[in-house]
Amino acid sequence: MTRPVVGIIGNQHLLNDSYPAHAGGEMNTEAVACVSGCLPLLIAADPRFVTVDELMEVCDGFLLTGGRPNVHPEEYGEEPTEAHGAFDRARDAIVLPLVRQCVERGQPFLGICRGFQEVNVAMGGTLYPEIRDLPGRMNHRMPPDGTLEEKFALRHKVSLAEGGCFHRLFGAPEVMTNTLHGQGIKRPGARIEIEGFAPDGTPEALYVKGAPGFTMSVQWHPEWDAANDPVSRPLFEAFGTAVREFAAARRRAPQRISA
Repeated sequence: MTRPVVGIIGNQHLLNDSYPAHAGGEMNTEAVACVSGCLPLLIAADPRFVTVDELMEVCDGFLLTGGRPNVHPEEYGEEPTEAHGAFDRARDAIVLPLVRQCVERGQPFLGICRGFQEVNVAMGGTLYPEIRDLPGRMNHRMPPDGTLEEKFALRHKVSLAEGGCFHRLFGAPEVMTNTLHGQGIKRPGARIEIEGFAPDGTPEALYVKGAPGFTMSVQWHPEWDAANDPVSRPLFEAFGTAVREFAAARRRAPQRISA
């Protein structure tokens, strides 16, 4: 049987300072294929080339990846500043309505880093432009130097809500995670249930309350070493199970016959 399809949201890049490209990290593809057990499909997140309706039809679930550009603050009613960094308005235009449609339809998604922030903004929430500038907050950004292993190394604990979906999935009230982000949740959106916090109070794990499908999203990067990490593996496995169940239900649904 054909594996269900997970659309991996790509990011815009400029190769060699001149060649525009859509790209996604290989570790995202590996996690989807080898841990979730799904067929990875890289999505060019740009409304010039794709529509949300088309993506919903072609894909059974979505991985909302991290990315260097941030959600534009106009999407949550604020003016851009230098602290907000770079933007990708094309991705905003695709992913924010995609999240809302997935929530309504019960189509699974897993949000990572920027994807975690996109889920909050899509549901009406806001973001801080730079976490490390807030009193009492730690620097959550990627270390500027070192190997990939050093940059993606586990750096802080995340405390989980007792008895919540993340606690049940991981089987522990605390987990160790990496951290490679500059922004973070300021005000949670409607139905956003935050179940995990870093030691400095930064939100790290959420889901959309009352959504009929899988909406678990994390601020860290579980795609790193997903097959072996004791936190990443159950997260991607649960996501894969949700995608397979959605795909199977869609196949069983009666097909409309055109007149």
